[in-house]
Amino acid sequence: MLKAVIFDMDGVIIDSEPMHFKVDKKLLRMAGLEVDKNFLNRYVGVSNPEMFADIREKFNISLSINELLDLKQKFLLEALNETKLTAIDGVEKLILDLASHDVLPAIASSSPRIFIEAVIRKLKLEQYFKAVVSGEEVEKSKPAPDIFLKAVSLLDIKPDECIVIEDSSAGVEAASAAGIRCIGFSNPNSGSQDLSKAYVIVDDMQKLNYNFICNILR
Repeated sequence: MLKAVIFDMDGVIIDSEPMHFKVDKKLLRMAGLEVDKNFLNRYVGVSNPEMFADIREKFNISLSINELLDLKQKFLLEALNETKLTAIDGVEKLILDLASHDVLPAIASSSPRIFIEAVIRKLKLEQYFKAVVSGEEVEKSKPAPDIFLKAVSLLDIKPDECIVIEDSSAGVEAASAAGIRCIGFSNPNSGSQDLSKAYVIVDDMQKLNYNFICNILR
């Protein structure tokens, strides 16, 4: 029985990967490193602390992880405030459909909590999400299952009573590792992502509704 749907945020609820790419390029340029979208695509779905730790180690960046995180948060919130934000087509309708059937929507995103909360507040959807987990609040980021296992625990449900919606290779792998069936959303703005471990792949969020998702658990 479907009790919850756990959404990734970036690239699933909002089309924010281009915003992240722009901010990360700006930040890493300040640190003396020029990168392109192909370079950043490998970190889609990975938390900022793990991404910056990996980049610092590989490229000997002088800024500390905390300095990089503080700057990323500052630049992200500035970019968000300057953006006319809308949810991806079909998302708001899906959330309302799930809520009308007493299915709990939740968020498990690698973004910082302050950014997640700012986004759902700006979209006026904060009242619908019964649990929010940031990748910075768990020991290991996606593709480890930690973030989804924490969301399941907060919702007080079992992994086979929920579905995850993800747009990244790391997110799909994390859901699989947590024992949760996953809908892969093929979002072109998320770069080339391997969604093959998803139970089903869709290219339009408007295709999803309560009945469609229930059939995945049958």
